[in-house]
Amino acid sequence: MQPLATNACQAGVTHMMEYSVLVKDCLKQKPVAQQQLYDHFAPSMLGVCYRYTKSLSDAEDVLQEGFIKVFMHLADYKFKGELGGWIRRIMVTTALNYLKKNKRYRQEMVFAETPLHPVSDQNPAIDLDARQLSDLIRQLPAGFQTIFNLYAIEGYTHVEIGQMLGISDGTSKSQYARARYLLIEWIEKYSSLPKNEQYAGK
Repeated sequence: MQPLATNACQAGVTHMMEYSVLVKDCLKQKPVAQQQLYDHFAPSMLGVCYRYTKSLSDAEDVLQEGFIKVFMHLADYKFKGELGGWIRRIMVTTALNYLKKNKRYRQEMVFAETPLHPVSDQNPAIDLDARQLSDLIRQLPAGFQTIFNLYAIEGYTHVEIGQMLGISDGTSKSQYARARYLLIEWIEKYSSLPKNEQYAGK
């Protein structure tokens, strides 16, 4: 087992060294390096952006705006964590700003503190693939969708989410509970449909 662990460690170091060279070349404004950085991370980051929006077109707008910020602030990256994680945080912040300034989303980003929905800790039997689950999350109102993604996917605490969205942590908790309640209802309903009805029109 030792050689495997050593190889994994060496691979990680090599990966970091490659990123180090790539970042330094980007900071020197080398177009080839900038294109390589974009091509490497854009596909996964588009998925991040799409989780916060209602259309692929909007997600692409967020992605482009996010990468502009990435290149503007690349000198701030100090190699103290994964480059992908650093870029991901920029994409999430860019997505939140996009939702706040876009009229289509802003109307659904008004949060009211409501009593917590009683939600069972028991999860329903889920017979959905990742794409289908993502599609259900995207059907949530923008506010619910945002808080669910920040808490359940990104791992932010309700206190952090409250600071990011300008709401109380109690409001974040209640909105998350309501989002989870809706998803459980939809998942139970969707999972009970015959396969031909699940995929109808898809």
